[in-house]
Amino acid sequence: MADLPLALDASLAGRLQGALDPDGKIPRALDALGPVADRDVVLLDGSDGDLRSTQLVALGARVRPAPRTADGAWDAPAGAADCVISMWSALRGAIPDEVDRAAALARPGGRLLVVQDYGRDDVARLLGDPPEPLAWSRRDGPFLGSGFRIRVVHCFWTFDDLDATRAFLDDAFGPAGREVGATLQRPRLSYNIAVYHRTIGEAAA
Repeated sequence: MADLPLALDASLAGRLQGALDPDGKIPRALDALGPVADRDVVLLDGSDGDLRSTQLVALGARVRPAPRTADGAWDAPAGAADCVISMWSALRGAIPDEVDRAAALARPGGRLLVVQDYGRDDVARLLGDPPEPLAWSRRDGPFLGSGFRIRVVHCFWTFDDLDATRAFLDDAFGPAGREVGATLQRPRLSYNIAVYHRTIGEAAA
């Protein structure tokens, strides 16, 4: 699930993949915070050819996807990356042991970037305003309380027209999707993401 913020069947995932962040704000933010251009990048839970990996390669990154192994670790060598990136599926809630495992994949002075939902947007309404993103982004929360900083990126799910938007929401989310779709005036949903970022070896503030 490194490619998308939620699990959907293949057909619906393909429709969302084409709509999520068509302006490329997420990869540009990762490059600004890494950087990733001309760097060795490990993408946690990634796979060859997925959208996010392709976007990072287009920015000049040397990407190594790191799927999970049977023991729950990631299939990547320790200390070999300039930048380790987690997108949605890994490092949820900044569990210390998981963060330490991810950080061990980077060289000293390397960067650890974690993409998660920030909430406070149309997509959060669609998902019932889950409490985790709000808790994670608190000053005393698991990320900011353990040395990460945060950058909020204001993105969109953008479709061809309102009919296509509402059809996707209905197909993917049923009554909740229809309710949100009825409030939209444009063929897009506001979607805010948080990029939590930290330098490996840097002490927590």
